[in-house]
Amino acid sequence: MRKQLNSTQRNAVLTTMATLVAERQTDIIKANQMDLENYSGGDIAMKDRLKVDQAKIDGMIASLKQLASEPDPLGIERFATTHENGIHISNKTAPFGTILIIYESRPDVTIEAAGIAFKSGNSILLKGGKEAVHSNLILVDLWHQALQTHHCDTDWVSYLQFTRSETQNFLVRPSQKLDLIVPRGGEKLIAFVKQYAQCPVIVSGRGNNFVYVDAEADLNMALEVIVNAKTAKISACNALDKVLIASNLDRKHQFLQQLVQELKKSNVEIFTDEALLGLAGTNPISEESIWYEEFLDYKIVIGQTAELNEAIAKINKFSGGHSASIITGNEETAAHFMNNVDCAAVYHNASTRFTDGSQFGLGGELAISTDKLHQRGPIGLQHLVTNKWYVTGSGQIR
Repeated sequence: MRKQLNSTQRNAVLTTMATLVAERQTDIIKANQMDLENYSGGDIAMKDRLKVDQAKIDGMIASLKQLASEPDPLGIERFATTHENGIHISNKTAPFGTILIIYESRPDVTIEAAGIAFKSGNSILLKGGKEAVHSNLILVDLWHQALQTHHCDTDWVSYLQFTRSETQNFLVRPSQKLDLIVPRGGEKLIAFVKQYAQCPVIVSGRGNNFVYVDAEADLNMALEVIVNAKTAKISACNALDKVLIASNLDRKHQFLQQLVQELKKSNVEIFTDEALLGLAGTNPISEESIWYEEFLDYKIVIGQTAELNEAIAKINKFSGGHSASIITGNEETAAHFMNNVDCAAVYHNASTRFTDGSQFGLGGELAISTDKLHQRGPIGLQHLVTNKWYVTGSGQIR
């Protein structure tokens, strides 16, 4: 069994890793360029996630430094009591043990996920996609250098270069104890992992996020929020896919025309439901199944609802349970929406693009969970722990 490292040791490794990423950033970008040149798929979201530029390097460094500065999430007492017979009972946070994360593209996950897992006392197995192999291998090599610098075992961070069949065999018959698996990718990957996994799985599921424009919305605000949420980063799981418009919205037609014009500036393909047929620059929905889709592309659906509860029902039926926002000047309406929409993150007068561990002040995220157990939404440092009961007595028996 691997001996736990104390907080000082873990922070030292994270700080050294930040230094190594800064020193080797040119090599990291060169390795990533090889992956980009080898990528032949047509998935624009996958390619966008694959790219490592200066901004992503800076983000990796910032994430590592922030993690090193965060309080230790282990050993925090959550509950304590003394039994009438004198034994003292307490519940404290503890590591899961070994976490396996399976992810596509996204070399920055190799930094962020490993950093969060390591800081919270867990070892991590990284199973990245073949499209990012050069980027991932250089980053894992830097992890090993940082660990060795502080005389720590390199198997705190391991990389699995497995084929699909090898991954399947590992899930069914793991060669070491696995305590938690996190798949980050499309629905096919998630279904594959859930089918074969022999331990708990946290699903980082589809986005398919909604914005509802209420009758009392500030239309300029609604326009800015929708355009930002849709076009700022189409490859993000917190990007916007669906817009619902209140049927009694004042100057509705004018607003819709302006919204279409703004979205067209970013070459967004726009689909409308039956209530909005004929809106210039849009296409009619051909199948209802489009309401379930997470696009990760320059596409959006705009529909109309008669009232607030209809909008809530539609979001709860079709969304991925990730993020939803209401634009309204009515606080009571906003509260009703936020309390009744069944999503991990709900917003009032803000873009869904903020559903992110860093933006929420967590110092990054392992994933954004659309499950309800054990943690919902961004899984940060303080969430990547389980708990343990400590009972101290002086010979008491029952």
